[in-house]
Amino acid sequence: MIYQGEKILLVEDDQTLNFIIKDNLEQNGYVVTSAEDGESAMVLFKSDKFSLCLLDVMLPKKDGFTLAKEIREIDDHVPIIFLTARSMTEDRINGLTIGGDDYMTKPFSMEELLLKIRVFLKRSLNIGEANNDQNYYKVGRFNFYFDSLNLDCNGERKTLTYKEAELLRYFCDNPNKVLSRSDILIQVWGSDDYYLGRSLDVFISRLRKYLSSDENIKILNLHGIGFRFNAAIQKN
Repeated sequence: MIYQGEKILLVEDDQTLNFIIKDNLEQNGYVVTSAEDGESAMVLFKSDKFSLCLLDVMLPKKDGFTLAKEIREIDDHVPIIFLTARSMTEDRINGLTIGGDDYMTKPFSMEELLLKIRVFLKRSLNIGEANNDQNYYKVGRFNFYFDSLNLDCNGERKTLTYKEAELLRYFCDNPNKVLSRSDILIQVWGSDDYYLGRSLDVFISRLRKYLSSDENIKILNLHGIGFRFNAAIQKN
């Protein structure tokens, strides 16, 4: 297995489902630490280094959204996949915008879950492996270092989440071009999904806020089409 030995934190209060997921992941070479409530999961997260987190949303003691927020305060990079039986649109959007990378709606197939895990591990473990010269951008007055997820300007530094950095890199690779919502979602999230599309607007708003000190940088909303990232870009 390419990612054999990578550590995964599984938080699921349904004991049967917890066992099934853990067993399948271990058969595929992963090292799995499991918990059945949010509080014990946070203790485990603080005591070890994990490559990916699988979080049920409806958890005792501390729900999955709260747990994800606390994880993001410690680690901006670790991929988080929510496991949820909830079908409310706003719940799914909330999960993605507070720092989750994706979600699986129960019931789901193990094959699909394993595929998502491989995709996110590949992305997160590749941070820093590429040549630094290919991952630095001069964006107007900003210095954007994709490998370290840092956005610097005038001595001030903002550490982006991995998804924020991926979105900004895609814009930097395609400056001053009309980009459809569908293309952005497929390139950054891997899927043109309704819920991901709703969360895209939140990520766009965040980037606008981060870049607002340079009035020459604009992320234009082209109604019914997509976006255009207007900025002077230098790649090194």
